[in-house]
Amino acid sequence: MRLRPVLVLCALFPVAPLAAFDFPQWRGPARDGRVSVPAREGWPEALRLGWKVKAGVGHASPLVSGDRVFLFSREGEEEVAQSFELATGKRVWRGAYPAPYSMNPAATSHGKGPKSTPVVADGRLYTLGISGILSCYDATSGHLVWRKEFAGQFKETSPLYGTAMSPVVEGGVLIAHVGGHGDGALTAFDSATGAVRWAWKGDGPGYASPVVGTIGGARQVVTQSQDNVVGLSAEKGELLWKIPLTTSYEQNAVTPVLAGDLVIYGGLDQPMRAVRVAKKGAAWTPERIWENPEVAAYLSSPVLEGGKLYGFSHRKRGQFFCLDAATGRTLWLSNGRQAESAAVLAGGGALFLLTTDGALIVAARDAPAFKPLRTWTVAESATWAHPAVLEGALLVKDVDTLTLWRIP
Repeated sequence: MRLRPVLVLCALFPVAPLAAFDFPQWRGPARDGRVSVPAREGWPEALRLGWKVKAGVGHASPLVSGDRVFLFSREGEEEVAQSFELATGKRVWRGAYPAPYSMNPAATSHGKGPKSTPVVADGRLYTLGISGILSCYDATSGHLVWRKEFAGQFKETSPLYGTAMSPVVEGGVLIAHVGGHGDGALTAFDSATGAVRWAWKGDGPGYASPVVGTIGGARQVVTQSQDNVVGLSAEKGELLWKIPLTTSYEQNAVTPVLAGDLVIYGGLDQPMRAVRVAKKGAAWTPERIWENPEVAAYLSSPVLEGGKLYGFSHRKRGQFFCLDAATGRTLWLSNGRQAESAAVLAGGGALFLLTTDGALIVAARDAPAFKPLRTWTVAESATWAHPAVLEGALLVKDVDTLTLWRIP
């Protein structure tokens, strides 16, 4: 795809202050790929560079909480948590620890990580490293509150291709799938102390990230584990239901989408599917509602907005799609060969599509076909991390640089 070069015009125009904003976790405020930004009449020809800093390598997404930016990355053989001023990019604090890691030969192109996106909640920053080191920092000062390492508890401390799941905070606990291939535990840790509240040891970790929602009146944690899609009681960690899901090379990596009692999920070379989860007597049962073999998600998670499911399929060497979420019917498909993968966010009547080759596409959300409105080049190297879409600005992490772009 040919990209229009972005002209940097920040020196020629006055710069408005950025409002405090929250993009505190994987895929945004509600962990579902939706962002609260106002609709716009049009999109500018070019972005303005706000600031750019070298910030370490890795594919963790940048986070925003108030007037601070948080990033988790690698510098040499250390994993590093950092905080920056949103307005200027000036570093506020830095915390690092030794994290040597040997890559699986099949995953060398993605580097030594980290791949897991942190979460900011209740004044704390939580990170999960490529080898499974779980840390909690004071978000204001960077002081280490607690840390967990799992050598000795499991045969391996990370799955085959390195830890990629992003933790979630729910009801005073931090939920993370720790351990390694064939031997792990989806675990709830007390968010203040790190003490274990509950642990489910029924499967090893996948590469997807858990979401939490109310299904059939019960608060549930839903995720893809190594070989299943599972729903657990958020309060006690009890397994309520599961669906076998086996993908090539055991790469379950798509965050499920919740729509009331509907759970939508997909995987490498698997149809996109939806099940309705209901309690019948004492048992919870997932009932298949639809299946669509025209699209298949691999490393990109879809977004539900306005009754439609928007996403990126790896079929035809990469194409964007829109499905009717109630029936699974395909509403439109883009041309193929769009990218190796893409992050998909939705807000303000638009889709924000960041491809892995550094192109940020703004597309119309409600058009009858794929309709790009503007394409900007926002990075000089691969962009596997989700962008943080803010009001009037974008935060983009490429291989080793964090950049704030302003949207005039």
